[in-house]
Amino acid sequence: MASMQKRLQKELLALQNDPPPGMTLNEKSVQNSITQWIVDMEGAPGTLYEGEKFQLLFKFSSRYPFDSPQVMFTGDNIPVHPHVYSNGHICLSILTEDWSPALSVQSVCLSIISMLSSCKEKVFFLLQRRPPDNSFYVRTCNKNPKKTKWWYHVANYQRCDGLLFAQFFKNDTC
Repeated sequence: MASMQKRLQKELLALQNDPPPGMTLNEKSVQNSITQWIVDMEGAPGTLYEGEKFQLLFKFSSRYPFDSPQVMFTGDNIPVHPHVYSNGHICLSILTEDWSPALSVQSVCLSIISMLSSCKEKVFFLLQRRPPDNSFYVRTCNKNPKKTKWWYHVANYQRCDGLLFAQFFKNDTC
């Protein structure tokens, strides 16, 4: 437990002193507990999300950094994106099986900024920018996104930045 707290203190200072662009630690969120943070995020300039404000909730288990943090969007404004469910769950491999103790809160924040910034093409129907199984997933999933068994397979494509990217889907066992 002491190594987890030491690591979180180090990452907390790093996020306060050198946050990724558009990210700010919500200082009130860490006053009572170091194991749950809220990071305020602003959409990157020149992207579809420019000027929008979001919040990320980070929850750390006693096994951090060997166990990935639970990370999800929270609050009133959940970004509409092919890899973000309407309940705030994020389909991003570094939050599950591709997690490494060498990663940090800052690297997770940068990955989320990059994920949101990668889509350049506007889609006119809001539901088309959510994962295709959004309604079913939100009704049936566990509250903890880490309990979802994500499948990363080529089943649908989303055009972003002139390239085709595979759409990610979850396994039926959420």
